[in-house]
Amino acid sequence: MSGHGTGSGNGTTDIRVTSAFPPRDTAVGGYLEPIRAGGAVLWRDGDRGREIVLIRRPGRGDWSLPKGKLKNGEHPITGAVREVEEETGLRPLLGRRLPPQRYLKNGWPKQVEWWAAVPEGDGGAIDYEPNEEIEAVEWVPVEEARERLTYDHDVQVVDNFRAGPAETFPIVLLRHLSAGEKRAWTGDDLLRPLDETGRADAAALPDVLAAYGRPRVVSSAAARCTESLLPYTVGFDAPMVTERALTVGRGGRGYDVDEARRVFAEIINERRPTVVCTHGELVPTLMAEALTLAGAPLSQQLGLRKGSFWVLHMSADGGLAGVERHDVRE
Repeated sequence: MSGHGTGSGNGTTDIRVTSAFPPRDTAVGGYLEPIRAGGAVLWRDGDRGREIVLIRRPGRGDWSLPKGKLKNGEHPITGAVREVEEETGLRPLLGRRLPPQRYLKNGWPKQVEWWAAVPEGDGGAIDYEPNEEIEAVEWVPVEEARERLTYDHDVQVVDNFRAGPAETFPIVLLRHLSAGEKRAWTGDDLLRPLDETGRADAAALPDVLAAYGRPRVVSSAAARCTESLLPYTVGFDAPMVTERALTVGRGGRGYDVDEARRVFAEIINERRPTVVCTHGELVPTLMAEALTLAGAPLSQQLGLRKGSFWVLHMSADGGLAGVERHDVRE
Protein backbone atom coordinates (compact mmCIF):
# COMPACT_ATOMS: atom_id res chain seq x y z
CA MET A 1 0.00 0.00 0.00
CA SER A 2 1.07 3.61 -0.42
CA GLY A 3 0.64 6.07 2.40
CA HIS A 4 2.43 9.12 1.05
CA GLY A 5 -0.10 11.73 2.14
CA THR A 6 -0.20 14.62 4.56
CA GLY A 7 -1.11 12.80 7.75
CA SER A 8 -0.97 9.43 9.44
CA GLY A 9 -4.69 8.83 9.30
CA ASN A 10 -5.37 8.96 13.01
CA GLY A 11 -5.52 12.66 13.73
CA THR A 12 -1.83 13.27 14.40
CA THR A 13 -0.10 16.28 12.94
CA ASP A 14 2.98 14.76 11.34
CA ILE A 15 3.41 17.04 8.33
CA ARG A 16 5.93 16.09 5.71
CA VAL A 17 7.61 19.39 4.96
CA THR A 18 11.23 19.35 3.84
CA SER A 19 11.83 23.07 4.25
CA ALA A 20 14.19 24.11 7.03
CA PHE A 21 12.12 27.22 7.72
CA PRO A 22 9.64 27.47 10.62
CA PRO A 23 6.01 28.41 9.99
CA ARG A 24 5.64 32.15 9.38
CA ASP A 25 3.34 32.57 12.35
CA THR A 26 5.80 30.82 14.68
CA ALA A 27 9.10 32.67 14.28
CA VAL A 28 8.94 35.19 11.48
CA GLY A 29 12.39 35.63 9.98
CA GLY A 30 13.85 33.64 12.87
CA TYR A 31 15.23 30.24 13.79
CA LEU A 32 13.87 27.34 15.80
CA GLU A 33 16.39 24.88 17.19
CA PRO A 34 15.33 21.52 15.74
CA ILE A 35 14.45 18.46 17.75
CA ARG A 36 17.36 16.11 17.14
CA ALA A 37 16.87 12.44 16.38
CA GLY A 38 18.81 9.55 14.86
CA GLY A 39 18.00 6.39 12.97
CA ALA A 40 19.24 3.84 10.47
CA VAL A 41 18.24 1.96 7.36
CA LEU A 42 18.91 -1.59 8.53
CA TRP A 43 19.53 -3.77 5.49
CA ARG A 44 20.42 -7.31 4.50
CA ASP A 45 20.42 -9.46 1.39
CA GLY A 46 17.87 -12.25 1.87
CA ASP A 47 15.88 -14.76 -0.13
CA ARG A 48 13.67 -11.94 -1.39
CA GLY A 49 16.57 -9.77 -2.47
CA ARG A 50 17.65 -6.68 -0.56
CA GLU A 51 15.47 -6.08 2.48
CA ILE A 52 15.21 -3.31 5.05
CA VAL A 53 13.56 -3.19 8.47
CA LEU A 54 10.27 -1.37 8.97
CA ILE A 55 8.40 -0.82 12.22
CA ARG A 56 4.72 -0.29 12.87
CA ARG A 57 3.58 1.99 15.70
CA PRO A 58 0.08 1.16 16.94
CA GLY A 59 -0.56 4.60 18.42
CA ARG A 60 -0.16 6.20 15.02
CA GLY A 61 -1.08 3.33 12.75
CA ASP A 62 1.96 4.04 10.57
CA TRP A 63 4.89 2.21 9.03
CA SER A 64 8.24 3.89 9.57
CA LEU A 65 11.98 3.41 9.69
CA PRO A 66 13.49 2.89 13.15
CA LYS A 67 14.54 6.19 14.69
CA GLY A 68 14.05 8.27 17.82
CA LYS A 69 14.94 11.43 19.70
CA LEU A 70 18.42 11.89 21.10
CA LYS A 71 18.77 12.40 24.83
CA ASN A 72 20.22 15.67 26.09
CA GLY A 73 23.96 15.59 25.53
CA GLU A 74 23.83 12.24 23.72
CA HIS A 75 26.20 11.67 20.84
CA PRO A 76 24.24 11.31 17.57
CA ILE A 77 26.13 8.10 16.74
CA THR A 78 25.42 6.32 20.01
CA GLY A 79 21.91 7.80 20.10
CA ALA A 80 21.07 6.38 16.68
CA VAL A 81 22.41 2.97 17.69
CA ARG A 82 20.43 3.02 20.93
CA GLU A 83 17.16 4.05 19.30
CA VAL A 84 17.37 1.48 16.51
CA GLU A 85 18.19 -1.29 18.95
CA GLU A 86 15.34 -0.28 21.25
CA GLU A 87 12.83 -0.22 18.40
CA THR A 88 13.90 -3.39 16.60
CA GLY A 89 15.83 -5.59 19.02
CA LEU A 90 18.69 -5.53 16.49
CA ARG A 91 21.96 -3.77 17.22
CA PRO A 92 23.05 -1.82 14.13
CA LEU A 93 26.62 -1.57 12.87
CA LEU A 94 26.76 1.77 11.12
CA GLY A 95 27.82 2.13 7.53
CA ARG A 96 27.81 5.25 5.43
CA ARG A 97 26.00 8.32 6.65
CA LEU A 98 22.93 9.40 4.70
CA PRO A 99 21.67 12.97 4.24
CA PRO A 100 19.65 14.18 7.25
CA GLN A 101 15.93 14.76 6.95
CA ARG A 102 14.30 17.87 8.33
CA TYR A 103 10.54 18.31 8.59
CA LEU A 104 7.92 19.76 10.90
CA LYS A 105 6.61 17.84 13.87
CA ASN A 106 3.58 19.57 15.41
CA GLY A 107 4.84 22.83 13.93
CA TRP A 108 8.40 22.47 15.24
CA PRO A 109 11.36 21.48 13.05
CA LYS A 110 12.77 18.02 13.63
CA GLN A 111 16.11 16.90 12.19
CA VAL A 112 16.88 13.20 11.91
CA GLU A 113 20.43 11.98 11.31
CA TRP A 114 20.52 8.80 9.23
CA TRP A 115 22.96 6.00 8.54
CA ALA A 116 22.92 2.82 6.51
CA ALA A 117 23.52 -0.14 8.83
CA VAL A 118 23.65 -3.92 9.03
CA PRO A 119 22.49 -5.95 12.04
CA GLU A 120 25.19 -7.29 14.31
CA GLY A 121 25.26 -11.01 14.89
CA ASP A 122 23.18 -13.75 13.29
CA GLY A 123 22.02 -12.02 10.14
CA GLY A 124 19.07 -10.13 11.51
CA ALA A 125 16.72 -12.71 12.96
CA ILE A 126 14.00 -10.63 14.63
CA ASP A 127 13.09 -11.54 18.18
CA TYR A 128 11.13 -8.53 19.34
CA GLU A 129 8.32 -8.48 21.90
CA PRO A 130 5.49 -6.22 20.69
CA ASN A 131 4.56 -3.41 23.05
CA GLU A 132 2.46 -0.27 23.18
CA GLU A 133 5.04 1.67 21.17
CA ILE A 134 6.07 -0.89 18.51
CA GLU A 135 3.65 -3.62 17.49
CA ALA A 136 5.56 -5.07 14.52
CA VAL A 137 9.13 -5.26 13.23
CA GLU A 138 9.56 -6.73 9.76
CA TRP A 139 12.15 -7.29 7.08
CA VAL A 140 10.59 -5.97 3.86
CA PRO A 141 11.97 -5.95 0.28
CA VAL A 142 13.09 -2.44 -0.61
CA GLU A 143 10.51 -1.77 -3.32
CA GLU A 144 7.68 -3.02 -1.14
CA ALA A 145 9.04 -0.95 1.75
CA ARG A 146 8.86 2.23 -0.33
CA GLU A 147 5.17 1.58 -0.93
CA ARG A 148 4.39 0.63 2.63
CA LEU A 149 6.11 3.57 4.34
CA THR A 150 3.65 6.19 5.56
CA TYR A 151 5.84 9.27 5.31
CA ASP A 152 7.49 10.82 2.29
CA HIS A 153 10.57 11.80 4.27
CA ASP A 154 11.16 8.12 5.12
CA VAL A 155 10.80 7.21 1.44
CA GLN A 156 13.44 9.82 0.65
CA VAL A 157 15.79 8.20 3.18
CA VAL A 158 15.33 4.83 1.47
CA ASP A 159 16.00 6.43 -1.91
CA ASN A 160 19.17 8.03 -0.54
CA PHE A 161 20.24 4.60 0.70
CA ARG A 162 19.59 3.03 -2.70
CA ALA A 163 21.53 5.76 -4.49
CA GLY A 164 24.91 4.70 -3.06
CA PRO A 165 26.79 1.51 -2.21
CA ALA A 166 25.36 -0.54 0.61
CA GLU A 167 28.58 -2.37 1.50
CA THR A 168 31.23 0.00 2.82
CA PHE A 169 34.07 -0.01 5.33
CA PRO A 170 35.05 2.87 7.67
CA ILE A 171 38.41 4.56 8.09
CA VAL A 172 38.29 6.67 11.25
CA LEU A 173 40.96 9.36 11.41
CA LEU A 174 41.29 10.62 14.98
CA ARG A 175 43.37 13.51 16.23
CA HIS A 176 44.63 12.50 19.65
CA LEU A 177 42.71 13.68 22.70
CA SER A 178 43.61 16.60 24.95
CA ALA A 179 47.12 16.33 26.38
CA GLY A 180 47.76 19.71 27.96
CA GLU A 181 50.05 22.36 26.53
CA LYS A 182 53.19 21.22 24.74
CA ARG A 183 55.18 24.19 26.02
CA ALA A 184 54.30 23.29 29.63
CA TRP A 185 55.69 19.75 29.29
CA THR A 186 59.40 19.53 30.15
CA GLY A 187 60.01 15.88 29.29
CA ASP A 188 60.26 13.99 26.00
CA ASP A 189 57.23 15.04 23.96
CA LEU A 190 56.65 11.44 22.90
CA LEU A 191 55.82 10.69 26.54
CA ARG A 192 53.41 13.59 27.08
CA PRO A 193 50.23 12.00 28.52
CA LEU A 194 46.56 12.85 28.24
CA ASP A 195 45.23 15.43 30.67
CA GLU A 196 42.02 15.14 32.67
CA THR A 197 39.84 16.18 29.73
CA GLY A 198 41.62 13.75 27.45
CA ARG A 199 41.17 10.85 29.87
CA ALA A 200 37.45 11.59 30.14
CA ASP A 201 37.16 11.63 26.34
CA ALA A 202 39.12 8.38 26.11
CA ALA A 203 36.56 6.77 28.42
CA ALA A 204 33.71 8.00 26.18
CA LEU A 205 35.30 7.01 22.87
CA PRO A 206 34.76 3.20 22.99
CA ASP A 207 30.98 3.40 22.75
CA VAL A 208 31.27 5.70 19.74
CA LEU A 209 33.79 3.54 17.89
CA ALA A 210 31.83 0.36 18.66
CA ALA A 211 29.01 1.68 16.47
CA TYR A 212 31.26 0.82 13.51
CA GLY A 213 31.93 -2.73 14.68
CA ARG A 214 35.37 -3.67 15.98
CA PRO A 215 37.82 -1.70 13.84
CA ARG A 216 41.51 -2.39 14.32
CA VAL A 217 43.75 0.44 15.55
CA VAL A 218 46.84 1.91 13.91
CA SER A 219 48.33 4.66 16.06
CA SER A 220 51.17 7.07 16.37
CA ALA A 221 53.61 5.74 18.94
CA ALA A 222 53.30 8.92 21.03
CA ALA A 223 51.79 8.31 24.48
CA ARG A 224 48.98 10.80 23.92
CA CYS A 225 47.84 8.79 20.87
CA THR A 226 48.08 5.30 22.33
CA GLU A 227 46.39 6.49 25.53
CA SER A 228 43.54 7.98 23.48
CA LEU A 229 42.59 4.51 22.27
CA LEU A 230 43.65 2.36 25.22
CA PRO A 231 40.15 2.04 26.77
CA TYR A 232 38.74 1.03 23.39
CA THR A 233 41.42 -1.55 22.63
CA VAL A 234 41.12 -3.14 26.07
CA GLY A 235 37.32 -2.97 26.31
CA PHE A 236 36.70 -4.44 22.86
CA ASP A 237 39.80 -6.61 22.49
CA ALA A 238 40.82 -4.64 19.41
CA PRO A 239 44.44 -5.02 18.29
CA MET A 240 46.63 -1.91 18.20
CA VAL A 241 49.68 -1.41 16.02
CA THR A 242 51.92 1.65 16.45
CA GLU A 243 53.25 3.22 13.28
CA ARG A 244 56.43 5.27 13.19
CA ALA A 245 55.35 7.13 10.06
CA LEU A 246 52.29 8.55 11.83
CA THR A 247 54.31 9.78 14.82
CA VAL A 248 55.22 13.45 15.22
CA GLY A 249 58.20 14.39 17.41
CA ARG A 250 60.19 11.20 16.93
CA GLY A 251 63.12 11.98 19.18
CA GLY A 252 63.37 15.51 17.78
CA ARG A 253 63.66 14.31 14.18
CA GLY A 254 60.24 15.55 13.11
CA TYR A 255 58.19 13.53 10.66
CA ASP A 256 58.17 12.55 7.02
CA VAL A 257 54.98 13.72 5.26
CA ASP A 258 55.53 11.51 2.22
CA GLU A 259 56.08 8.45 4.40
CA ALA A 260 52.93 9.21 6.39
CA ARG A 261 50.95 9.63 3.18
CA ARG A 262 52.23 6.32 1.82
CA VAL A 263 51.39 4.41 5.01
CA PHE A 264 47.88 5.88 5.15
CA ALA A 265 47.28 4.92 1.52
CA GLU A 266 48.32 1.36 2.34
CA ILE A 267 45.86 1.27 5.25
CA ILE A 268 43.02 2.41 2.99
CA ASN A 269 43.95 -0.05 0.25
CA GLU A 270 43.78 -2.95 2.72
CA ARG A 271 40.02 -2.25 2.88
CA ARG A 272 39.57 -3.12 6.54
CA PRO A 273 37.68 -1.10 9.17
CA THR A 274 40.44 0.86 10.87
CA VAL A 275 40.91 3.64 13.41
CA VAL A 276 44.01 5.74 12.79
CA CYS A 277 45.15 8.04 15.59
CA THR A 278 47.71 10.70 14.79
CA HIS A 279 48.61 14.38 15.26
CA GLY A 280 47.10 17.65 14.09
CA GLU A 281 50.10 18.33 11.85
CA LEU A 282 49.32 15.25 9.74
CA VAL A 283 45.53 15.16 9.65
CA PRO A 284 45.02 17.54 6.67
CA THR A 285 47.67 15.70 4.64
CA LEU A 286 46.15 12.29 5.36
CA MET A 287 42.63 13.46 4.58
CA ALA A 288 43.81 14.98 1.31
CA GLU A 289 45.52 11.69 0.44
CA ALA A 290 42.35 9.68 1.12
CA LEU A 291 40.14 11.99 -0.91
CA THR A 292 42.61 12.07 -3.78
CA LEU A 293 42.80 8.27 -3.85
CA ALA A 294 39.01 8.13 -4.04
CA GLY A 295 38.86 10.72 -6.80
CA ALA A 296 36.84 13.02 -4.56
CA PRO A 297 37.02 16.82 -4.25
CA LEU A 298 39.04 18.35 -1.43
CA SER A 299 37.35 20.27 1.35
CA GLN A 300 38.75 23.63 2.44
CA GLN A 301 38.59 22.44 6.05
CA LEU A 302 40.46 19.18 6.51
CA GLY A 303 41.99 19.79 9.93
CA LEU A 304 40.69 18.58 13.27
CA ARG A 305 40.83 19.94 16.78
CA LYS A 306 41.94 17.63 19.57
CA GLY A 307 39.30 15.05 20.41
CA SER A 308 37.68 15.13 16.94
CA PHE A 309 37.66 12.59 14.16
CA TRP A 310 36.78 12.06 10.53
CA VAL A 311 35.00 8.94 9.31
CA LEU A 312 35.59 8.08 5.67
CA HIS A 313 33.15 5.47 4.38
CA MET A 314 34.82 3.66 1.48
CA SER A 315 33.14 1.35 -1.01
CA ALA A 316 34.59 -2.02 -1.95
CA ASP A 317 36.04 -0.59 -5.16
CA GLY A 318 37.88 2.17 -3.29
CA GLY A 319 35.39 4.92 -4.00
CA LEU A 320 34.22 7.42 -1.42
CA ALA A 321 30.72 6.66 -0.11
CA GLY A 322 30.54 9.32 2.60
CA VAL A 323 32.46 11.53 5.01
CA GLU A 324 31.41 12.68 8.47
CA ARG A 325 33.15 14.60 11.24
CA HIS A 326 32.48 14.40 14.96
CA ASP A 327 33.79 15.37 18.35
CA VAL A 328 34.22 12.48 20.77
CA ARG A 329 31.65 14.13 23.01
CA GLU A 330 29.03 16.25 21.24
